[in-house]
Amino acid sequence: MSASMKSDVAYEKMADVESSLLKPHKYSRCILVITSLIAVVLLLFSLQTFLIPSIITSGLNKNPPIMQTCTDTCRLVLLESIPVGMEFNSSVGHPSIYQAWRSLLSEAQSSLDIASFYWTLTNEDTKTQEPTANQGEEILQELVQISGKISVRIAVNTPTDKQPHHDIQQLINAGANVRDVNLRDLTSGVLHTKFWVVDKKHVYIGSANMDWRSLTQVKELGAVIYDCKCLAEDLEKIFEAYWFLGDSKIIPSPWPSQYTTAYNKDTPMQLAINGTDSGVYLSSSPPSLCAEGRTSDLQAILSVISDAQQFVCIAVMNYLPTMEFTSFKRYWADIDTELRRVAFERKIHVRLLISCWDSTSPLMFPFLRSLASVQDSKSNLDIQVKIFIVPSSASQKKIPFARVNHNKYMVTDRIAYIGTSNWSGDYFVNTAGSALVVNQTTTSSSESTVREQLQAVFERDWDSSYSTPLNQDSNLEQICAM
Repeated sequence: MSASMKSDVAYEKMADVESSLLKPHKYSRCILVITSLIAVVLLLFSLQTFLIPSIITSGLNKNPPIMQTCTDTCRLVLLESIPVGMEFNSSVGHPSIYQAWRSLLSEAQSSLDIASFYWTLTNEDTKTQEPTANQGEEILQELVQISGKISVRIAVNTPTDKQPHHDIQQLINAGANVRDVNLRDLTSGVLHTKFWVVDKKHVYIGSANMDWRSLTQVKELGAVIYDCKCLAEDLEKIFEAYWFLGDSKIIPSPWPSQYTTAYNKDTPMQLAINGTDSGVYLSSSPPSLCAEGRTSDLQAILSVISDAQQFVCIAVMNYLPTMEFTSFKRYWADIDTELRRVAFERKIHVRLLISCWDSTSPLMFPFLRSLASVQDSKSNLDIQVKIFIVPSSASQKKIPFARVNHNKYMVTDRIAYIGTSNWSGDYFVNTAGSALVVNQTTTSSSESTVREQLQAVFERDWDSSYSTPLNQDSNLEQICAM
């Protein structure tokens, strides 16, 4: 008999006692005493078997995961994909995402887990004959080769009928385990995340999709972290959540304890990155996919902006204070309001570097102009916006969905944030994304910090010939036609 049933039995027996008390009986006093004692015993028994274990279990469930000291000597390398034909008059540069992916594949010994939006790594996928697709095709072949040798798991957004399936099918045939994650049914969003976990100790996270164009025809930014088991294990929990959703088709509430984390914006992981003491955590979106302890991606962004002491620099493809993909129009100003607040209340200097390409929504620009108008030297108000254009030759313009700055990062005077989401409401309310947040306010190494390196990338792009200031008089047709 279950605890709840025992409790019901006790309740029924107490009701019987009350009923007998209303009936006259020659042994009423004895019966009263005896039945009362029985009722008390039964009640105590039911409390012991039902309520007390429930209280104990409840208390255990609320205990946060134990924070452990991370002794790993983690090495983080910023990565970029610079589109073919783009050249910067700058010494700032980083290894390519292609190089990092090949390095990770060559080092993989036991497992590779990839969270991805879609797969188009070949010319066959894009119906093109572009020589620069060779890097993506090489990556796919190396993935095929290792899929029969080590554990390869891929969580991918459920493809539409129009999307190619060749890459995924090749990997399945080679031995990879693939699960479609149907977030459209679960949250009305998509799985937009882009990260790798290799051997549960190496990590890649960034803006690049599993797409050959992300290696040679689209400007991307990401990071690879080597020999960092602590961080890899925490990112693996986010992957396992996707893996669970691909099989269960429901979102648990709350998430089971194995998905919880001790590391977030309030209690970041303390570890050494490139010899510098760092506070690090991983954020995730949407909130319904965040297990206990996990900071949502929106809260991470707002926290980083609020933490800034001098400046906030943002480089994202899309910036819209609206819900971008819903059938109804809805204003969504969480990030926009915070940028205006810190600029006004704390005199933080804010700069946004936003992309323009064939798929850009014209609706972005009225909102960006509004932000750029927050300028007043007397009041020390300073929000600036520039539009970044990736130039294209006649042949490059024929490549579908290419030649764009796809970056998704933010850097302040204190923190580096590297994400996988564009900045409009949908990406934080119902679409799955993730981000790496690194705080290196205390320098203990002669090597430049991750934050300093990311700031240098932003400054290079901001000052380059590919960036044009946006103001009230800007001619967008001229700017976006570069």
